[in-house]
Amino acid sequence: MDKDSTIILGIDPGTRSTGYGVIKVSHRVLSPLDFGCIRPPTQAPDSVRYLALFNALDRLLEHHTPDYVAVETQFVSKNAQSALKLGKAQGMALLAAARRNIPIHEFAPSQAKLAVVGNGSASKEQVQRMIQLLLHLPHVPEPEDAADALALAICLANTLHFKQRLTSCSSISKGS
Repeated sequence: MDKDSTIILGIDPGTRSTGYGVIKVSHRVLSPLDFGCIRPPTQAPDSVRYLALFNALDRLLEHHTPDYVAVETQFVSKNAQSALKLGKAQGMALLAAARRNIPIHEFAPSQAKLAVVGNGSASKEQVQRMIQLLLHLPHVPEPEDAADALALAICLANTLHFKQRLTSCSSISKGS
């Protein structure tokens, strides 16, 4: 994160509900800009649902112009059909960001939970409460998918900060 502020969009893909969370990072201060869920029409054919998801994500990218996108990776499901549908939803998020040449980082759900709660197996309620505290929100962010998306954005903010610090340390040690 080289400039004064960075915008990060976190996406928790799903076929019924895709959570999104947009944060601004400025001098290590995290500020929420937007969060919520995209809910494609439930009775529509899959192709229409995925198109609706893609279009909604594309509008978010156009509106917020994020510098980075964090997407939750697919967890292994016992139901192959569910995993396939979830993978398609994730694909819509990846495609929307790639189409605009926005760097994409993928994180497992446990990585995002670890970044905000300190426990990779934290409950949804714990994640929501910590997001509320970290972003100074008056209420826990709802729905849960939006809180998960905000957690992904925070996870990426932490990752970028860590990489920046490593680069700084590396350049300092080379100069001595």
